[in-house]
Amino acid sequence: MANVIDTLKERGLFDNWTSPDLYRELDKPITLYAGFDPSADSLQAGNFVAIMTLCHYQRAGHNVIALLGGATGLIGDPSGKTSERELQSEEKIAHNVEGIKENLSRFLDFGEGKGQARLVNNLDWHKHFTFLSYLRDVGRYFRMGTMLGKESVKQRIASENGMSFTEFCYQTLQGYDFLHLYDTYGCRLQIGGSDQWGNITAGTDLIHRQREVEAYGMTLPLITDSQGRKFGKSEGNAMHLDKNKTSCYDFYQFFMRSEDADVIRYLKAFTFIPLDEIAQLEEQVKTAPEKRAAQTALADDVVLRVHGPEGLRQARQATEALFGGSLAGMTSADLMPVFADAPSIELPVTDVVGTPVTKVAAAAGLCKSMGEARRLADGGGLYVNNERVGSADTVSEGQIIDGQMLVLRSGRKNYRLVKLVRQCSV
Repeated sequence: MANVIDTLKERGLFDNWTSPDLYRELDKPITLYAGFDPSADSLQAGNFVAIMTLCHYQRAGHNVIALLGGATGLIGDPSGKTSERELQSEEKIAHNVEGIKENLSRFLDFGEGKGQARLVNNLDWHKHFTFLSYLRDVGRYFRMGTMLGKESVKQRIASENGMSFTEFCYQTLQGYDFLHLYDTYGCRLQIGGSDQWGNITAGTDLIHRQREVEAYGMTLPLITDSQGRKFGKSEGNAMHLDKNKTSCYDFYQFFMRSEDADVIRYLKAFTFIPLDEIAQLEEQVKTAPEKRAAQTALADDVVLRVHGPEGLRQARQATEALFGGSLAGMTSADLMPVFADAPSIELPVTDVVGTPVTKVAAAAGLCKSMGEARRLADGGGLYVNNERVGSADTVSEGQIIDGQMLVLRSGRKNYRLVKLVRQCSV
């Protein structure tokens, strides 16, 4: 079996390591971990780099630990930040931890026994420390010169906002996490983003000082698009793994919108599709870019793993709905993100149900007049919920989706969303 480092390099998931000796160590099973910051109750598409790297290690037979920062999340990692984060309550962090547990369970095999990933929360050990015991048992092993020399620290100290003592001590907490995992599980490797180098080496140095053994760190690249924008953002909005925050449709479309210049890198980094198949997709990008075969393969693969077969079905159906596909079985929640950019109007339900479709089309502004709507319908160009209707048809209660909305369309892609207002009886 190939060394996992070779696999990671081939797929663009390797940035740097603390020692090339790690390559030799990985010829046999090793225990490693990655930390996840519970600053929100859902991970984002940007977390895929760490998630996929852990998956590759697990698939290669290594022992994987996912660490949830129930304690460090109360402080906030200053790495890559220009100012101190607003602190969250213990209750909020605990809530976020539960959400991230659910996210990670979709990708990693947790449980007991050989080959199973392990999920830990650093609050379980940090909560037993008092301030004095932490200074005596942990703090004395850190040297000020080394801590001040960390790039993330130097940048913040030189900034206008400076750096608080709380943030400055963050690296000692993450360093101790590594030591604790070494003592408890024999963990000898930490992986993290390139901005985590200082925190990772705080742990390798601590293990060397206290246990006189070599531990390792490996950093992951920052994935950006061809314009240099950070992966995982869409017009300023994060793509969450929680479908209640980012719909399956929006998540699917995020990957479908990948530029030709980016999609092959994304396929390598965020899927397990064999490299020879990706090479074939790369050729199609060159010869038939209009088919967007690579983008479709990427979106299908990622959404299937994130949201399962049902989520993928919903995303595909929603995508087809935008191009005239059937809306059968779709809910208002499914359709709202699909037609988020379409003009919408609120109409009383009494002005819609039992009313000629031509009158509704005119009232909704899809057509300028009932006469125009009638001519459109007679020509086969008027649709209700993507079903062609005639000029003599009326809107039935059964056509109202979830009792809340109706989708009107003229031509191929001219949509109007009608939201029904029901008057409450007094």
